[in-house]
Amino acid sequence: MLCIAPINAQEQNAEQLLSSMADTVKKSNFEASFVVAKGRSIDPYLWRHANVDGKELEHLSLLNGAGVEMVRVDNVVTYFEPQSQPYSLKNESVSGPIPSILFSDISALSPHYHFVLGGKSRISGRPAQLIRIESKEQQKFNYWVWLDSESSLPLKAAYVNTDGEVIEQLQLTNVSFTPVPSEELIAMSKKSFPAPVPSLKKTEKVGGWDIAWLPPGFKLVKSDRQTLSLNGELADYYLFSDGLVEVSVFIQRPLGGQQRSKALSSGATTVFIHQAAGYEVSVVGKIPAMTSKKIAESVYRANQ
Repeated sequence: MLCIAPINAQEQNAEQLLSSMADTVKKSNFEASFVVAKGRSIDPYLWRHANVDGKELEHLSLLNGAGVEMVRVDNVVTYFEPQSQPYSLKNESVSGPIPSILFSDISALSPHYHFVLGGKSRISGRPAQLIRIESKEQQKFNYWVWLDSESSLPLKAAYVNTDGEVIEQLQLTNVSFTPVPSEELIAMSKKSFPAPVPSLKKTEKVGGWDIAWLPPGFKLVKSDRQTLSLNGELADYYLFSDGLVEVSVFIQRPLGGQQRSKALSSGATTVFIHQAAGYEVSVVGKIPAMTSKKIAESVYRANQ
């Protein structure tokens, strides 16, 4: 295993330890396996990272089912998804189960989250230091991450509700560091990938809608009109983020058979469907059900 200076929680605060984690991930050659547990559902992933000829390489693969793969070469991420053509986007990180903000400037979270140094424990047989990212507002979940005391790599992470209950967690099952990048990752990075799709981020609101309430810190990232893959319906789409969590809002015409509003949850992810007068609102994100409900019920036509 590659020798990496151990972290010392007594000399570093929570933010500094998270910065050490990001630094380790960006500079190391490693291959890791982890699982994401949502209730009875467990999804296994393979995660590879390397630095080759001045370029940062990353590969993330969901191993169950038809599988989803992401390959990043510096700031270009290529997505391979079932039943669709590969496509590339410009991004500094892959969109994986670990929030990408943890591998960049976490100080952006400071206005709405506390960084708290927790206790020490053992994760997968290795000593670990807990860092708690605690929301300053009750309408959001907290995010806890346990760092390997030797390498600073995240060994475990979890979404935790206000009662301290873990509702979704990720845990590394194996990790190996190497002095040189894996041949598989090098070969993968040399493949021909689609050119990056131009950014479609639009911060003007489409469709004449307004969302009257959002938890503090959430800002509009993107707004456009989409055809939903599940039913082929056209919907106005809004994406909001507070840096750690993203929330999607879809607004469409009401569908037959849907009579009452309802909430569905899988781990930390909630889908709340609200039947309004003449339109239907769906809110999707890693937020509590009551927060999703409040967002959905606050949607109205701005031009009325």
